[in-house]
Amino acid sequence: MGAFIYHSDNMEEKLPEYAQRLGVDIDELSTVYKQLLEDETFMIEPRKTESFFYISYIDQEGALQGPLANKFYAMLRDEVPCVFQPRFGINWPTFKNRWLRAWEQIYNIIICKIPIHWVRLTWLRLGGMKIGKGSSVWRNSEVIGIENIVIGDDSVVGWHCQLDGRAGLIIGDHVTIASYVLMIAGGHDFHSMDFRAMGKPLYIDDYAWIASRAIITMPARVSKGAVVGAGTTVNKVVEPYKIVGGFNAKPIGERPHDLNYKVGGKGLFTFLH
Repeated sequence: MGAFIYHSDNMEEKLPEYAQRLGVDIDELSTVYKQLLEDETFMIEPRKTESFFYISYIDQEGALQGPLANKFYAMLRDEVPCVFQPRFGINWPTFKNRWLRAWEQIYNIIICKIPIHWVRLTWLRLGGMKIGKGSSVWRNSEVIGIENIVIGDDSVVGWHCQLDGRAGLIIGDHVTIASYVLMIAGGHDFHSMDFRAMGKPLYIDDYAWIASRAIITMPARVSKGAVVGAGTTVNKVVEPYKIVGGFNAKPIGERPHDLNYKVGGKGLFTFLH
C-alpha cells in the first residue's frame, strides 16, 4: 500500500520555477517529473479547476534513479510541513520513528490523564510538538504524529479531542478548539486498487473557533477568525471570519474583523483541566 502527502496545486505550471531553482533545463526536469509520475513517486489527483499534486510520504531521497530526481524530490519534501516516514530497516530514522510512536502512545494511554498542565505539555514538547506561550491541551485529548503538530500562543484544545498531525497540523494564536473535536489530516484514495493512504496538512488560523464535536478533515483549512459550528464536518477552506454550520458547512454568518482577545485556556481556574 502506497502513502502520499499533498504538496501543492497544478505542479506542471510550476516546473519552470523549480528548474530555475535547481539550475537545470526545463526539458530535463520535465523528463524527470514524468518518470517520477510513472514510478508512482509522484501522484496527481484531478479536480474541477485544478489538480492536487502529491509526493511519496515514504522518504525516497537516495533511492531514486539519478541525482536530479533525488534533488527534486528532496526539495519538494522539505516544503511540506511534516516529517516524512523513513524507509524502514535497521537504521537511525527507523529507530527514531518507532521511539516517537511509543512516546505518543504513552502520552495517549497515561500522560494525557494527569491533571497538571506542565506535566502534559513537557511530555508533548519532549516528543517534538511545538506549543506556544499560554497554550494548553486539556486532559484526555489524543495526539498522532506528535512531531508534526504546532500550536501557537494562547490557544486551547479541549477535552477528548484528536489531533492528527501525521501530515502536519498547524494551529495559530488565540485559537479555541472545544471538546470532542476531531482533526484528521489523512485518509485513503477511494479509487486506488491498493487502498493507498493520502494526507494533507491542516491549518487552523489565528482566532479560529471550532465548536464541540466538529470534524475537520483534509483538504480543510479554517481561516483567520472563522467559526465552525457544533457537529459540523469541514473538508474545504472556510474563509476568514465566516461562521459555518450544518450540512456541508454552509455559511450562516460572519464575525467582526477586528478580533483582539485572549483565550486564556491555561490558568489558575483551569489548572486541573
